[in-house]
Amino acid sequence: MLGLDACELGAQLLELLRLALCARVLLTDKERGAAATEEVLDEAVPEYRAPGRKSLLEIQQLDPDDESLAKYKRVLLGALPPAVDPSLPNVQVTRLTLISEQAPGPMIMDLTGELAALKNQVFVLKEGVDYKVKITFKVNKEIVSGLKCLHHTYRGGLQVDKAVYMVGSYGPSTQEYEFVTPVEEAPRGALVRGVYMVTSFFTDDDRADHLSWEWGLHICQDWKS
Repeated sequence: MLGLDACELGAQLLELLRLALCARVLLTDKERGAAATEEVLDEAVPEYRAPGRKSLLEIQQLDPDDESLAKYKRVLLGALPPAVDPSLPNVQVTRLTLISEQAPGPMIMDLTGELAALKNQVFVLKEGVDYKVKITFKVNKEIVSGLKCLHHTYRGGLQVDKAVYMVGSYGPSTQEYEFVTPVEEAPRGALVRGVYMVTSFFTDDDRADHLSWEWGLHICQDWKS
């Protein structure tokens, strides 16, 4: 795993704060029904159930007389975000970037347009190289907990791989967030060369489907397809 930077540390502290504030809700909420099982969105932590959600405003107003908690919230949450377009989703995934130091340059997929067209967009990846995937996204309105990114890879209609990346918890911001996966090595050899179809999901602890899309991956002997 990569070392924690300031943004990642802040995200982890934000998650700890959210869980602490929701603890009393967990102790008294005994009437929860069984949540619907969704295999794709539950596969990272199948037995985990997220605590009750509180809005950013509710968290800001909770325990106003607790000075230490108020200071902690000011450091982590800052001021309430400015008003945003109510039609915007809480989480917007804007780009997926394939990064390799051996590549001619970064390969960027724009996720703000027509997602159906991405089926015909193919990333070329040279066999055996080290690479990372960067996800760029925004949080517009409320704190989102336990973001995760899943990639299911298919070849000839059969699933050959799946990956789950735990992205973390984030609060609203006018700036985009970036999450970079650990370094991986592309497979090599004649048997693995060819075109793959990848189905990607961006979800969270509440199993919200923030974005789902399909795209192609071509593993070749060279960077030119």
